[in-house]
Amino acid sequence: MEDQFNWILTIAIFFPMVGGILILFTPQKEYVKLFAILFATIEFILCSYIFLYQYTNATSTPILVDLNSSWFPTNIFNVQYFLGVDGISAPFVFLTGLLGLVAIFASWNLSNTNRIREHFMWLLVLQGAVVGVFTSLDLFMFFIFWELELIPMYFLISIWGSGRKHYSAMKFLIFTILGSAFMLVGVLGIYFSTDSFNMIELPEKIATAKLIIPASMLFLLTIIGFAVKLPVFPLHTWLPDAHTDAPTAASVMLAGVLLKMGGYGMLRISASMFPNELHQFAWIIALLGTINIIYGAVITIRQTDLKRLIAYSSVSHMGFVLLGLSAASGAGATIGITGASMQMFTHGTITGLLFLTIGFMYDRTHTRYIPDLSGLAQNTPIIATGLIVAGLASLGLPATSGFIAEITIFLGAFQTWPIFTSISAFGVVLTAGYVLWMIQRTLFQNKLEKFNSLEDASIGEMFPIFVLIISIIGIGIFPSIISDMFSSGLQPIISNLQAIN
Repeated sequence: MEDQFNWILTIAIFFPMVGGILILFTPQKEYVKLFAILFATIEFILCSYIFLYQYTNATSTPILVDLNSSWFPTNIFNVQYFLGVDGISAPFVFLTGLLGLVAIFASWNLSNTNRIREHFMWLLVLQGAVVGVFTSLDLFMFFIFWELELIPMYFLISIWGSGRKHYSAMKFLIFTILGSAFMLVGVLGIYFSTDSFNMIELPEKIATAKLIIPASMLFLLTIIGFAVKLPVFPLHTWLPDAHTDAPTAASVMLAGVLLKMGGYGMLRISASMFPNELHQFAWIIALLGTINIIYGAVITIRQTDLKRLIAYSSVSHMGFVLLGLSAASGAGATIGITGASMQMFTHGTITGLLFLTIGFMYDRTHTRYIPDLSGLAQNTPIIATGLIVAGLASLGLPATSGFIAEITIFLGAFQTWPIFTSISAFGVVLTAGYVLWMIQRTLFQNKLEKFNSLEDASIGEMFPIFVLIISIIGIGIFPSIISDMFSSGLQPIISNLQAIN
């Protein structure tokens, strides 16, 4: 492939990073939030353009490519500056732009005395790093951006978090670095077997190369690294602590896009480069997905902290991603993997709205302890509406994005793993139980006297709530907005899997 430059992806990665650095030098603190909104809005426009360009030019090959094959000094390792988007990555680029803007609005009530410049700087750097993960088509660059996002998230939790914030931030860092260590060994094994980091060429090269590490081991090394981020039981224990102690903006980004990096890596690298091994280990993936769904839902029922409840529910919902991916070994491969991709996208908007509204409620009540909350809908109907819509989407109510993603996964997975899928369906029942209990307990019981003076969402808080509600309902009614795009991007992977099947 010849060198070419469209620049739009490069700008989308580095614009928020540069904006974050400029915010550090903003002399007057009252302008910091305005500049942060400005930078995040421009980034959202860039990400939306990338999404719409892919939507109108649907293809299974990357577009908007930035490629410089000789940017690395002496380039003895064949490292390329290689960016591109296809139907798999474009929706996640859009999701990152959307939730990055939502995270800025979620920080609007942050005190000007609370190291505000650094806070918005780290949020913007995080956004740029995640866009880098989703657009990198060189394994070396992919790994660099994968590691880069650890730094801002660590500081966001450890500085602006609450409770055991230092413990939770360090636990997040240690777990993720350990996962990255497995992935790094896999990446190096791939490179020294093929002499290439090019993610477009690697599937074909791996199939014909003499591997220095068996393909099954390379598959497991990469998928373990991604399993920590998704997360997969029993590698999930960092997530509830990180969410509980993280500030609202960090929780929105963590649940909305960082977890999706794990599933994206499984599709882009593990499934794409090792289709035979995915077929071989599909039953284990299906088993782990079922455990995630049921275990996560059962543990969620016991939670009394709102953020911890949503954190464990994320473990359960990411199990559906594994279940959809496991359908790759049977007749339901196309439907199952498309459903897994849709689940990642829709879960991002749903949990983003859940953490956003819970954060707004905490700003007013100063508690997330469910037994201490009651009747909040009377004084905060707009915030309550956001929580209700997100909750109902989480349990899979028809006409919401959560329903269409889960039903697609079930239709695909049942053709391959009917027993695992039938057991997993019980997780939907458990989800309905804890979601409806949470909504009824916090919003619709008798209002406590101490909450009589609560104020509803401000205009700045209404905007992200309504944007996410529109996204959830819009995709629920018109799922082809993302399903067609995912299908086009997944076509090369699915074709290889169908050849094996």
